[in-house]
Amino acid sequence: MIRFLPKLTAILKQYTEDPAVIVSLTVKLLRPVSFTQVLSLASEESLIQALDSPAPAANILAMTVIHKAAASPTGAAILSAMPQLVAAFIRRWLAAPQVEVGQKGGKVLGDLLDIDCELPPPPPPSTRDAPTTEIVLRKAPGQGKIWRLLFANKEAYMFLLALCSGRHPDTSGDPHQLSLAQARLLRVLPRLAALNFQAVSRSGFSAATPAYLTNGHGGGAPPSNGPRPGEGLLQFAALRMVDRSDVLMHLNLVDFFELFVGLMRVTEHSAHKLETVRAMVAEAAAEDEALKEALLTLPDRTVEEEAESLRGWLREIMPGESVRLAVR
Repeated sequence: MIRFLPKLTAILKQYTEDPAVIVSLTVKLLRPVSFTQVLSLASEESLIQALDSPAPAANILAMTVIHKAAASPTGAAILSAMPQLVAAFIRRWLAAPQVEVGQKGGKVLGDLLDIDCELPPPPPPSTRDAPTTEIVLRKAPGQGKIWRLLFANKEAYMFLLALCSGRHPDTSGDPHQLSLAQARLLRVLPRLAALNFQAVSRSGFSAATPAYLTNGHGGGAPPSNGPRPGEGLLQFAALRMVDRSDVLMHLNLVDFFELFVGLMRVTEHSAHKLETVRAMVAEAAAEDEALKEALLTLPDRTVEEEAESLRGWLREIMPGESVRLAVR
């Protein structure tokens, strides 16, 4: 079947109609093919072209190929040596108007950063913590090369932030697309925080102030709630990125905090994690009663056997609300 792939690739480059049928066939043929084998059949340039295509089927085909790099740490390392391809992938994930492309991109990114994570995988979870098995796929530490490309390379990191702050052409003039980009980042961040909390909570690069915070400020100094030195992508997205006057984005933010707080309970504890989560929750909930109430009522909306453990964790990160967190 592999011998047909170069012919299909050639057809896709010249095809001007919706390539959905051809892409569907190609995806099926790709299932047994490894990432390195695909690269011998489709160049990095052709994958970038597919990501830049206005056809969602072509975007998903390219993401399917990139996803194959998540099969092993070696595949992820090979992908990390293609920064232009990674940048095209990040751009399409965040800037595609189609929901299915955004969903595919989030899954691909999460799996890539999982297999590439240099930290040892956590021990098998207890039955109570079983949901963590859905976020950790690796069986051994990875090489960390994609993590360094995205979080330690200033150009790549600022590119991601620009897309999510309304400072990139793909999102700056389209409030709906900016909301999609922000929601996609919020959706994947809890998993990334569970994989490598320190990498997403600390940064040597200062994030740009989101456009909505400076609009109407006459170009003066950034407002006090703008990005702060040393904060990572996690704090930027959770505390600085979202315009809470946007009702839909505020709901997305509440959903993020519910998932984030729940996952942080079942992942490895550390003083840095506890301090960071506590500070984030305190700042986020200080003037947001809806967010605070959502977190305080989480134990009432979870299964009974996990409720008390969750209340205990909330007492740690919301110490001023201990009375309201009494067992009901």
